[in-house]
Amino acid sequence: MATAATAVGADPVPSAVAVTTAQTGPTAPAVDLLEPYLGPLSGVVVSAAIFLVVLVTVFVLNKAVFSPLVGRLFDRQGLDEHARRPLQKIATFLVLFAGVTVAFGAAGYQGFLRSLATIAAAATLAVGFALQDVIKNFVAGVFIYTDKPFRIGDWIEWNDNSGVVEDISFRVTRVRTFDNELLTVPNHALTSDVVKNPVAKKTLRLKFVFGIDYDDDVERATEIIVEEAERSEAILDDPAPSVRLTELADSYVGLQSRIWIDDPSRSDFVKARADYVKAVKARFDAEDISIPFPQRTVSGRDAWSEPAAFGRKD
Repeated sequence: MATAATAVGADPVPSAVAVTTAQTGPTAPAVDLLEPYLGPLSGVVVSAAIFLVVLVTVFVLNKAVFSPLVGRLFDRQGLDEHARRPLQKIATFLVLFAGVTVAFGAAGYQGFLRSLATIAAAATLAVGFALQDVIKNFVAGVFIYTDKPFRIGDWIEWNDNSGVVEDISFRVTRVRTFDNELLTVPNHALTSDVVKNPVAKKTLRLKFVFGIDYDDDVERATEIIVEEAERSEAILDDPAPSVRLTELADSYVGLQSRIWIDDPSRSDFVKARADYVKAVKARFDAEDISIPFPQRTVSGRDAWSEPAAFGRKD
C-alpha cells in the first residue's frame, strides 16, 4: 500500500525548475527586454552591441578630432610629409588600441582584459629580448624624425662614409654614395656617431691650399686667388672669398683659399672647386708664379771605405 506524505502548509513541488542568472548593472534593462526573445543569449548580444558602439565611437572621434589635432602638432614641429605618415600611423594605432581596451571594459569583459594584459606583458618581454637591435634602431629613427639632423636630399658625412640621403624609415636610412652605391645604414649608427651635414644651411664653404715658391710674391698670389674667386659664377660674393697664409712647408708657402657656394650638390661642389683651381693655376702660369714640387737635399761624404773594412779593428 503506497502512501504519499505532504508537508502541512508547504507549496507543491513544481514539475520543472528554471534556473536563471540575474543580470545586474546598467545593461540589466536591455537584457531583461531581450530575454523573452533571445533567452540566455540576451546578455551576450547586449555586450557585443556595447563593444561595437564604443569601438565605432572611438573610430569616429579619431577621424574627426584626434587625427586633426595630431596633424596640427606635426605642423608646429615642422615635420615633412615623409616623416608625418609613419608617425600618424603610430598615433592612430595607439588610439584604436586604447579604444579596443575601453570597449572590452564597457562590454563587461574585464576577465578577458586581465588575461590579455598578462599575455601581452609576457610577449613584450620576450619580443624585447629578441628584437633589441630592431627596437634600438626604431627609437633612433624616432629621434631622427623629431630632431631632424638631416633630411632627404641632404649630403651627410659620418665615419669614413658620405653620400646623399635617399630614404629615411624607422629602422634604416638609405644613403647614395658619390660612387653610386646604395648604403643601408641602421639608424642607431647615425644617432650614436657624429654626422656632418655640410649643406644644412644651404651653403658650403670650400677650402683649398695653393702652394707657391718662397721666391714668389705672396701679396700678388693672394690677389690672384681672390680675383679668380670673384670671377666665378659658382662662388658667392657674400660671404666674400678670403685667403690666409697657413703654412710654411719644406718646399712651398701655403695660401689657403676660403670660398662659399650656394645650395650645392656633390657634383656642383666638385665642378666648382675644379674650375676654380684650374683658373688660379692658369693665372699663376701667366704671371710666373710657380707651384713647386717637393724637394729633398741629399748630402754625403767623398771618402769611401771598403765594405770589408766595416767593423774591423786594426
